[in-house]
Amino acid sequence: MTTSDVTVVVVPPATANGPLHVGHLSGPYLAADIAARAARARGERVVTTAGFDVHQNWVLTRAENEGVDVEKLAAAYRDEIVGALDAARIQYDVFLDPQSTEYQRGVTTLAADLTEAGRFPLRRLTLLACADCRRTLHQSYVVGTCAWCGSEAAGGGCEGCGGYTSAENLVDPRCNRCGGKPRPFQITVPVLSMEDYRQELTEIWLRAELPDRARQIVTHYLERRLPDVPIAYPTNWGLKGAGPHEGLRLEVYAEVALSTVYGVARSIRPGAIGLEETAKAWSEVASLWHFNGIDNGFYFALFWPAVYLACGVPPEAIGGAQVNEFYTLDGAKFSTSRNHAIWANEFLHDEDVDIVRLYLAWDRPDRYASDFTLSSYREFEAYVRPLLDGAVRRDVLPVVLAEADVKRGTAALRPRGFDPALAVRSVLTGLAASAPGAELLLSILTGR
Repeated sequence: MTTSDVTVVVVPPATANGPLHVGHLSGPYLAADIAARAARARGERVVTTAGFDVHQNWVLTRAENEGVDVEKLAAAYRDEIVGALDAARIQYDVFLDPQSTEYQRGVTTLAADLTEAGRFPLRRLTLLACADCRRTLHQSYVVGTCAWCGSEAAGGGCEGCGGYTSAENLVDPRCNRCGGKPRPFQITVPVLSMEDYRQELTEIWLRAELPDRARQIVTHYLERRLPDVPIAYPTNWGLKGAGPHEGLRLEVYAEVALSTVYGVARSIRPGAIGLEETAKAWSEVASLWHFNGIDNGFYFALFWPAVYLACGVPPEAIGGAQVNEFYTLDGAKFSTSRNHAIWANEFLHDEDVDIVRLYLAWDRPDRYASDFTLSSYREFEAYVRPLLDGAVRRDVLPVVLAEADVKRGTAALRPRGFDPALAVRSVLTGLAASAPGAELLLSILTGR
């Protein structure tokens, strides 16, 4: 008999169309690592997932625009992503590598089993393709106006509101590759009918912890019929489907959820594959926590939980999400395409990793958007460096009060109520007063 005692912490896979920058680290990546380390320090059994994503067609688009081989481009960015995670001391128990044969077999088998079980049923849908270049319009291949907030958006998700966008629900959709107009066509594809999971999703988010902006997304979708989302497309890029999905490629956001389910199951029960074995492994999971940016709101709040439910994940295990707002650089959004970024590998190579992790945890845009400036980083470094070197200050709280502050900061690293900025302030107070517990909290925050 098994007990449900595993805590799952999900680090979103990084898209292999560019390197990680400091904005990425400040959001879900570092936060998830700190939460997982804190859980282990409490004695919990933890499984963390990380990985990279090569199957968004943004990867193929970048390769084609630069005239390079897409596999080589993906492999190069994979190495950079892994290097940045390692340099930042971000640990993971499961690395989801979509270029590995084992991963591909595990994910496609699970998807096929779900169709055969009637949870991803095959349906005849009307989709849109470009009338000129004939690409199926999805993800980076389509652009239009978000019907909810009016922002310009591509397929997948709207950065303006975090909603679900597709060629079929965008206003005035057009091909983002050649500008061609859409033409409808009919195709039989597997579909997740999210409406089938309305009751479970409602119960999950009534008890889940979510920031207001994410709760607005949930409310928006629960006020209307939940969408039917294609699980695979006829397209030229993505993970090739198997069995009933032969000739199609899995929709990438579905792949992300399925890979999480598969990867965690394999960690708990090595060799687990397919729907039945996967569901048995997940019976040992007590809580699942996502760390994500607000722009993926529809996915972490609604779509991924619906996929998990379809896979047999117990609804009570879906704990919630810790969400970050946008982190800007000198007042403007981090941008890979405009080279407006501080690249993670370079920054971590040049700076003290202890200081970088502490600063990004302190300045993390969790409850509010925040702005990175090098001058504020240097001020933080100048204040913190002597404390890390063992300096004791006499103008701080008495030891007994500093110890209480350290306990408060340590408690703030539980997934529910997660507040790493409070933990950083607490550990600095504790170090200054040589308070008990400060060194343990410091090791969690810095990843030493």
